[in-house]
Amino acid sequence: MTSTPLLSVHRLGKHYGRRLGCVDVSFDLYEGEVLAVVGESGSGKSTLLNLLAAEVMPTEGKALYRMRSGETRDLFALSDAERRFLLRTDWGFVRQDARDGLRMGVSAGGNVGERLMSVGARHYGNIRASALDWLGRVEIESDRIDDLPTSLSGGMRQRLQIARNLVTHPRLVFMDEPTSSLDVSVQARLLDLIRGLVADLGLAAIVVTHDLAVARLLSHRTIVMRQGRVIETGLTDQVLDDPQEPYTQLLVSSVLAA
Repeated sequence: MTSTPLLSVHRLGKHYGRRLGCVDVSFDLYEGEVLAVVGESGSGKSTLLNLLAAEVMPTEGKALYRMRSGETRDLFALSDAERRFLLRTDWGFVRQDARDGLRMGVSAGGNVGERLMSVGARHYGNIRASALDWLGRVEIESDRIDDLPTSLSGGMRQRLQIARNLVTHPRLVFMDEPTSSLDVSVQARLLDLIRGLVADLGLAAIVVTHDLAVARLLSHRTIVMRQGRVIETGLTDQVLDDPQEPYTQLLVSSVLAA
């Protein structure tokens, strides 16, 4: 792990008129590290994720990203074309609802292949072989390669979305409540899959979740947000096993009491 952060966030904030999205958020993220952002609905965690993915522009602060060249750039100073390029190459974004992250009218293999084509792949045989390989990695049977996502179960669609995002070996992956739309019986299997792939590929990831079990299973460090602000941060085990802030203590105790 290099001593230079992959992503360095400095006092980042977003205001929507009188409504506060998030404010004064700062942290560093290193390659191979998974950061969980937890909090109740309306805590600002989704706003933060959309800011970091450069889908909305901040009211204040900056986010410095270390490019593959080694150059550090402020994400919000990049051109639209540069941000789109990062989303196709260096970044992945696993959406809460797989329908928002897939082309529903394109086959399972085509969804994976499109991502490869966006980074220059052109040989049909190689693209299809890579798609087959990744469908296998996410535990989708090879005979489903030509099926549309509409014919897949919710868990399979989410696994397909993961394959689509990871096939280009991004350096940073954003995950927005990646298991919340799934049945409990499917969640554990998907979490195991995500954990294995992130570790195998050495990805950095930011996972937004309201589920502390997801944070514990996937992340090295955790940020707790309330009313748009970071109120506690630290190693995940420390934050969840020995929370210092009353709000974090309440979150943890509510899980234990459930």
